[in-house]
Amino acid sequence: MKHPLLELGFRPFYLLAAVYAVFAVALWSGFLSGLVPVNAIAGGTAWHRHEMVFGFSSAVIAGFLLTAVKNWTGRTTANGPALAVLAGLWIAGRIFALSGPGAVAAFIDGLFLPMLAIALAVPIWQSGNRRNIVVVVVVLALAAANIVYHLAAAGEMDQNLARGSIFFALDVITILMAIIAGRVIPAFTKNAVVGANVRRNTAIEVLSIGTLVVIVLARGINVMYPLPSMAMAMLFGAAALAHGIRLALWNPAATRGNMLLAMLPIAYAWIPISLALMALASISLVPQSAAVHALTIGAMSSLMMAMMTRSSLGHTGRMLKAGPIETAAFILLQLATLARVGSQTAWPSHYLESIMASAVLWALAFAIFLLRYLPILTRPGINAKA
Repeated sequence: MKHPLLELGFRPFYLLAAVYAVFAVALWSGFLSGLVPVNAIAGGTAWHRHEMVFGFSSAVIAGFLLTAVKNWTGRTTANGPALAVLAGLWIAGRIFALSGPGAVAAFIDGLFLPMLAIALAVPIWQSGNRRNIVVVVVVLALAAANIVYHLAAAGEMDQNLARGSIFFALDVITILMAIIAGRVIPAFTKNAVVGANVRRNTAIEVLSIGTLVVIVLARGINVMYPLPSMAMAMLFGAAALAHGIRLALWNPAATRGNMLLAMLPIAYAWIPISLALMALASISLVPQSAAVHALTIGAMSSLMMAMMTRSSLGHTGRMLKAGPIETAAFILLQLATLARVGSQTAWPSHYLESIMASAVLWALAFAIFLLRYLPILTRPGINAKA
């Protein structure tokens, strides 16, 4: 009989993501403050970028998609030994990314996302559920970005591609978040709130996703043939406006009073904010890093925590309700976002202090999540099925 931790993808990967969120950011803070020595493999900004995108975020994506694909297809996804192998591969990637050697880290870490793509593609293909093949494409795109990153970092490709691959991965994850959010936020709001007046506009839906796809293409072109900064600003601005209208049509005000539900539109709101900041960064009005962290902490981390919380409760047979612990963790992430974005926009004279404050708030948010959800993720569900 398999351990509850290996029954469904969300269990090990949400747990690993939470542990790594605390560990990696605490370690990064130690590097940044000089309390922990930096080595040739880990400690630099490149390690921090890579591990937040291809370490932490990939774990959450794996847990969510392995669970969601089972629901979408009615087919069993990786569990038991197969799930243990996937989780072990992710863990090994994190260990070698920290300790080296670099070639081993690249090989092992480079295997995880392709293996995940196969684990998702098989049940989708077997079920004939072609609509959801897009998630396999997204995971393969992330896998390609990760391989490019490692090759560039090793000097086998133009080193500028290492940074470019991170931006590509962030853009792909943003598209994934926008697609999933478009499915779940309006549906959850309509189901939970009577008379919520949730609306969808086909033109806005197409424009929202379409502008994100164009941003990916524009960034790629920009690497070889720099585009006019004003053109990029207008593209990011159009995307910000489209996503802002999209969110407004979902009537997020209707979610007030239901914190578990409200987490989703609050987190999503950081997508248009980050796009607007990126528009301003394109014409040098704000630092690009402010836009990046509005996306990575505000949108990605917050939306991931919201979905981790909801699916952990739902798939273990518990009430879909956020208590004080969940609410506190989510609020801490919002404060972490404000501190990090504000470090370069509102109070740049306190840059380092703001970054350290943001790191502490982030780590504390996921530490709280970990303490609350460790027993939930490692014990049989209340319904004895999850």
